Amino acid sequence: MVKVRQDAWSHEDDLLLAETVLRHIREGSTQLRAFDEVGDKLNRTSAACGFRWNAEIRKKYISAIDLAKRQRKEKKRAQAQLEKRGMVMALPEPEAEFSEAGSLVLEPAAEETEAVVQPAAISLDHVIHYLRTLKKQTAVSGQSAKKLSRLEEENSRLQDQLQSLDAELSETKKQLETIQEDYNTFIRIMERARKLTVLDDDRTAAQPAFRMDQNGNLEQVIHQTN
Repeated sequence: MVKVRQDAWSHEDDLLLAETVLRHIREGSTQLRAFDEVGDKLNRTSAACGFRWNAEIRKKYISAIDLAKRQRKEKKRAQAQLEKRGMVMALPEPEAEFSEAGSLVLEPAAEETEAVVQPAAISLDHVIHYLRTLKKQTAVSGQSAKKLSRLEEENSRLQDQLQSLDAELSETKKQLETIQEDYNTFIRIMERARKLTVLDDDRTAAQPAFRMDQNGNLEQVIHQTN
């Protein structure tokens, strides 16, 4: 069957790809085989799965990849110890690698059929839980990034308003200074005019007035003020 699927990757597709690659790493298999397996399940090409893993998913599972590599080393170490003891490890099928508890089961040789060796292995449930937790953390991180972006935009808008208000305040101060100077000039002019008026009144009051009486004599006229 020709693989022609080219629609967008869903979250479930990404999760399947991540779980499959991590499982192949733990088994000591290659990522190419993991891409082939996912491609068969999703009707996609192996190249498309590889590109999706390397471009989008791999960087989100750095810790899980390191953990899977450690599991692979522990598995190899346990297998080597069993071989030294003359035991044979029963390799499970790809789809039945884990027991119900999620641990890798090793079967001894025929003469020791009652012994079951279970080296330390990560539980598949733990991996799924880890991936789901990582998804939640990624969602929260995305929300925080959006909130931070909105706050930065709001801060930029407030900065622009502040600059505009500073310019208006500076212009208002200049206008106020001009008005104050005009007012002071007006006050000086009024004060000078008042002094001139008082001086003219004093001069008028200081000049005596005379009139001639019936006998032809001059007498000073006394001005009476009300």
